[in-house]
Amino acid sequence: MTAAKTRATLWGVLMIEEIPSEPVVITHIVRETASIRTFEFSRRFEAQAGQFCMVWIPGIDEIPMALSAGNAITVQKVGEATGALFSRSEGDVIGIKGPLGNGFSPEGRVLAVAGGVGAAPLRPLVTYGQADTFILGARTAEELLYADELNGKVDLRIATDDGTRGHHGFVTALLEEADPASYDTICVCGPEMMMKAVLAILDAHGVADRGQFSLHRYMKCGVGICGSCCCDPSGLRVCRDGPVFTGDVLLQSSEFGRYSRDASGRRIPF
Repeated sequence: MTAAKTRATLWGVLMIEEIPSEPVVITHIVRETASIRTFEFSRRFEAQAGQFCMVWIPGIDEIPMALSAGNAITVQKVGEATGALFSRSEGDVIGIKGPLGNGFSPEGRVLAVAGGVGAAPLRPLVTYGQADTFILGARTAEELLYADELNGKVDLRIATDDGTRGHHGFVTALLEEADPASYDTICVCGPEMMMKAVLAILDAHGVADRGQFSLHRYMKCGVGICGSCCCDPSGLRVCRDGPVFTGDVLLQSSEFGRYSRDASGRRIPF
């Protein structure tokens, strides 16, 4: 049996031995919104903005999460695993395997475009001083992520669907106003239909190749072995070849903006 297939048990959950999950202690929990929390932990990882980690919730599951800081993940409560994570307290232990995948590669003048919890992997761009403009969107003002933290550190532009803060509408309107062709790098993360609309605008301006999009797909291993996160028709693996892909790659008849897959491999339309 090869090392890639050798497995061991950690806290009642299978793990891949050659990239072990490291136990860390939750040191601080920040309630960002009603459904989103940031979990800070005892070790800081050297990671690029946009890289992710596999998070072990002892006895429950392992799930991919973007690193919102070298020592933090920002999590939206959406299912069993994230619900279990929300039940954890400061002082509890979880496992972190990473950083994994590729991150954003900001060059020149940088624009970040975020929707909802998609702001998490983009947050380090501001922390590292790599973003010039940050367009932040959410359904309502109460769901805006990091708005107060980002204000004053970057040229922050806000859009809410209901108009309770900033522009009344979608981030795409602010993107058009920002003149995307005037930026060298456009880093994007959020709901896939939002990102598809952003890519359409970049393509119309002739700068799709400047866009860098962080994709979310179902993952089992997170290290390129299982193939559960492969994208049609190229077979690119989100965990190893991504999660960040340039816009010109996504325009090449990919599944982007059309469907993803669940744990069984069944297509789930957006």
